[in-house]
Parts: sequence; structure tokens; C-alpha cells
Amino acid sequence: MGKKSRGMNAGKKLKERRNNSRWANKWFVRRVRRLKEKSDPLEGSSQAKGIVLEKVQLEAKQPNSAMRKCVRIQLTKNGRQVTAFCPGDGATKLIDEHDEVIVECIGGAMGKSKGDIPGVRWQVIKVNEQSLDALLKGRIEKARK
Repeated sequence: MGKKSRGMNAGKKLKERRNNSRWANKWFVRRVRRLKEKSDPLEGSSQAKGIVLEKVQLEAKQPNSAMRKCVRIQLTKNGRQVTAFCPGDGATKLIDEHDEVIVECIGGAMGKSKGDIPGVRWQVIKVNEQSLDALLKGRIEKARK
């Protein structure tokens, strides 16, 4: 495109120019085409409920060499399976198979995975309607199902 239109009746042309230029911004395109909601297992929501299928340990990326404790979860709203990180020391001991958990985004850059855990974008925040943080700190006991 050339120079910007100026003058008395340039409004329409400027508006058109702006509308066309917005498509160069990838965040605008993602929002307008709703690309996140289409690909995201949580379907655009911040948190989702799911059932624990199994506990898994994932190897951390280089240069670290830890086994990160995660769980495989089946989301109740759409049946999709995701892997969620269990934050905290001994958190996996408080989570059993078939428990109901709530997961949220782990907060990595641009919605991707965080730190050295490969391909894990979610973390567990609640187990059977009880806060995982409170369980870890011993503020509450794990409820019997």
C-alpha cells in the first residue's frame, strides 16, 4: 500500500485500510477466527473438570533430569484426554485413579507448556472438590469417596 489518505473525505479509505491491515496481526486473526477454541481441549474456558485415568511420570527436558509427576485426565465435557502436571511435593500421592480433578492452564508463554515439562499445558488445582494446595499444606484431610 502507498501513503495514507488525507483530507476531507478520507474517512472511508482510512477505515478500509485499517480493517485490511489488522489481518497482519496474528493475535487478531486467532481471535476473529476463534482458532484457540477450536483446537483447545478446554474449549476456551479457564478451567475444566476431568477424571484421572492414570498417573504418569515424564522426563524433564535437557539440561534437567527429573521425573515430573503428571496425570492423564479425561475431560468430562468433551471426552478429550490431556496430561496435567501435579504441582507440589508428594502431590501424586494425594491423587488416585478415578478421582475427579479440576485443571487449569499452567501459564507458559503463549499458552504453551511451561518450564522443562514437554508438552504439558495444564496443572491440577483441585482433587474431589478439595484444593490440592490445602491438602499438601495439611490444612485439610483428603475426603473419603
